[in-house]
Amino acid sequence: MRGPVVVLGDTLLDRDVEGVVNRLCPDSPVPVLDETAATDRPGGAGLAAVFAAAQGAEVVLVTALADDAGGARLSALLAAAGVQVYPLALSGATPEKIRLRARGRVLLRHDRGGMSGEPGQPSDEVLRVIGAASAVLVSDYGRGVARQPALRDALAATRAPVVWDPHPRGPAAVPGIHLATPNESEVRELVPALPGASRLATASRGAQGLRRRWRAGAVAVTLGGDGALLCHAGSTPLVVPTPGSAEGDTCGAGDRFAAAASLALAQGALVSEAVQAAVAEASAYVAGGGVAAALPPPAPPMTAGVVGRGGDRVGVAAVATLLGEVRAAGGTVVATGGCFDLVHAGHVATLQAARQLGDCLIVCLNSDASVAGLKGPDRPVMSEGDRSRLLAALSCVDAVLIFDEPTPDAALSWVRPDIWVKGGDYATGGGDAAATLPEAEVLRRWGGNTVVVPYLDGRSTTDMIVRSIGERTR
Repeated sequence: MRGPVVVLGDTLLDRDVEGVVNRLCPDSPVPVLDETAATDRPGGAGLAAVFAAAQGAEVVLVTALADDAGGARLSALLAAAGVQVYPLALSGATPEKIRLRARGRVLLRHDRGGMSGEPGQPSDEVLRVIGAASAVLVSDYGRGVARQPALRDALAATRAPVVWDPHPRGPAAVPGIHLATPNESEVRELVPALPGASRLATASRGAQGLRRRWRAGAVAVTLGGDGALLCHAGSTPLVVPTPGSAEGDTCGAGDRFAAAASLALAQGALVSEAVQAAVAEASAYVAGGGVAAALPPPAPPMTAGVVGRGGDRVGVAAVATLLGEVRAAGGTVVATGGCFDLVHAGHVATLQAARQLGDCLIVCLNSDASVAGLKGPDRPVMSEGDRSRLLAALSCVDAVLIFDEPTPDAALSWVRPDIWVKGGDYATGGGDAAATLPEAEVLRRWGGNTVVVPYLDGRSTTDMIVRSIGERTR
């Protein structure tokens, strides 16, 4: 593949709540679910991106993330799955789908997040990565990303094969796509069936109608456990049956199908070959236990908050509130990050300089586990609770976000700061200092900038620890 596989579309936060039912509610004849476990995962376009990344592909996800706890959770989950997120701003709340389950069966689905918000404008880097893709999968869940005019122009201009997984509430596919992958119910909504027509005749008529309407190269209608029907330039459709029985949880099967077809096209397969590979992948996925068996254990959530002094300025909720206020006023969001173990004058000078560059300063703080992974089992000296409270107590710091990963990439993809600030050796190395920052590539995804500020010489946490140990051993 000459470039990454780009997945573009609406990402939701999916949660499966497992429990047991052994009684009815006393005030209403409905079952009571006693929760035993809950699992979060990316849904929609995010799930398709995770499936593609699990196959070893380099995957870029272009999606909209809200400034709330759901957006922060999605960023962490996607980063843990190896997906590179190129975020757009999203007004409103993160859409969530919650499935209440008992003994493997869904009792109820609870949706929240309200009406879809408007996604923000894509950066130049987003448009560039679409043009450089080996294949593009548009995973439309009807919430607005696939309608964004600049993104549609980029999709129309790319030379990569484009797979379009449509939604009845979404827009028409961009003309000239290689393959559309609606399911049966979506086809019936998009192309009304003739009375009394058979299942295959309805699927074939709908596929041919969509192919002409969208000027698509081919349309594959997924038929659940019966495989798929492919219509392309010829008048006779190709029916691709499943290789065996595929009974089980079908949640995510359509995303698995579309992701598999996109990967096959990226590797040079014919459309018919891509559809056959997709049927095999989706069938194996359902037979193997569905989404619960296909995904690894999710990453732990970012710290929601810290109780005690400074607690109202620490955690996801505090950062989300701050982002909403600053962005509503048209302000500039500044962020910096680090371990901040034994905060000293050098740290304070960097934080004060950073705060002067915008309207708020968010500190992305490595958690205890993250610091230990970077610096060894004897660090940190101070716990993340103490470090976050100390930072939040500084007048130049507006909020603190604790993250568990080795790098702040997931946190940055959610916060989307306008400016990322670092201090220290970067400022004295000569050349293009900003280009040497490891976070610079991440900031370019949404058009952010990286800068360095002078660092006070002679201040080092490690040196302080060494001197302290030396003094105690004298």
